[in-house]
Amino acid sequence: MKVLVTGATGLIGQSVCARLAADGHVVVGASRSRHPSRFGAVSQWVRVDFGQAGTPEAWLPHLHGIDAVVNCVGVLQDNAREDTAAAHASGAAALFRACAASGVRRVVHFSAIGVDRHQASAFSASKIEGDRALMALDLDWVILRPSVVLGGPVFGASALIRGLAALPVLPVMPDTGPLQVVALEDVAETVALLVRPDSPARVALELAGPERLSFAEVVALHRAWLGWRPARPLALPGWAAGLLYRLGDLAGLLGWRPPLRSTARREIRHGAVGDPEPWTRITGIRPRSLAESLRLRPATVQDRWFAGLYCIKPVLFVVLVLFWMLTAVISLTTGFGNGLELMHRAQTGALAGPGVVAGALADGAIGLAIAWRPTARRGLWAAIALSCFYIVTGTLLLPELWNEPLGPLLKIWPILVAHFVALAILDER
Repeated sequence: MKVLVTGATGLIGQSVCARLAADGHVVVGASRSRHPSRFGAVSQWVRVDFGQAGTPEAWLPHLHGIDAVVNCVGVLQDNAREDTAAAHASGAAALFRACAASGVRRVVHFSAIGVDRHQASAFSASKIEGDRALMALDLDWVILRPSVVLGGPVFGASALIRGLAALPVLPVMPDTGPLQVVALEDVAETVALLVRPDSPARVALELAGPERLSFAEVVALHRAWLGWRPARPLALPGWAAGLLYRLGDLAGLLGWRPPLRSTARREIRHGAVGDPEPWTRITGIRPRSLAESLRLRPATVQDRWFAGLYCIKPVLFVVLVLFWMLTAVISLTTGFGNGLELMHRAQTGALAGPGVVAGALADGAIGLAIAWRPTARRGLWAAIALSCFYIVTGTLLLPELWNEPLGPLLKIWPILVAHFVALAILDER
């Protein structure tokens, strides 16, 4: 078959593409990513953004020769880069109508567990709207509603779980419901079975694991899997948890996608539980427990690296942003005189004042660029280039700075290293 997979660069989308390709299907990946070519299971790529593909006509050119569609698109919360209504409702409905118009009958659509029972946020409300749009059409549709999906690759909640497993003290959020986590491999296998034209259709299945676990228990199992001793739990008060969620929302406004945001707070109260029996009855798949899934995939040193770096990453980026922004503010205020003195020592003459101001503005621009996720990579490279410029010009104009007790030039080297580390861990998936 020739299968179009939307959201093909996502956590579930990548695994689905790999599983379908392993079965010999030709996989066409649809993504808004500018650089999707690193995902090797996909034979052909089309670049489509659900936020800009709100009519069937936008999808029809991509459906020629397609036998089935698997929609894996999902976003947690509205921000500068993502729109839940477009991703889950209007964009998805346009795709489904285009399938009906072009004769693509088989559509496998990923929703979320529990959206048919409660809509606590724009995430779940838009998800059920997309489900209803598909169920209203004369198609051979299958709706899959997974719980929290865990596997080898991680993103969002699954990445958070692994990151928290690295902490010697486990912060426990208040008002969190139980989880029936599901293995990523079981999810991909389900798609491989239900994408076939002779498989059951017009069914909505909950993909849930066989056991109910608390969030703390899920983290504890991952910590044991990573080979570390049990962590001491620390129950966070409501105000502390609320602060973390608000900080997550702030990061979201800047284009980042942290899992701790107000949507997660509203959704997690209901937990992520369901009935896996219909799933097993229709597919024959018996979902594995979390302990079994982890036992089948031994932890590697790379897993431990990721877990250890996960909580360091936001701290590193906050520190780098504050470093450049505060440098700019100090250079233009209380440190302006010191800057002028350095410029005069370098015998820059009339360029002293403008030089200090230009340096401050450059520092501030870099701080803002690193803070804004779409420009963070360019901001980090600009920071590296400017740091190198400071080293070279400082060496040429004031070589004695290398010999000063506070080491103003020596300290640039660890700053450079910090920026290269930030570049290495910038990508989320």
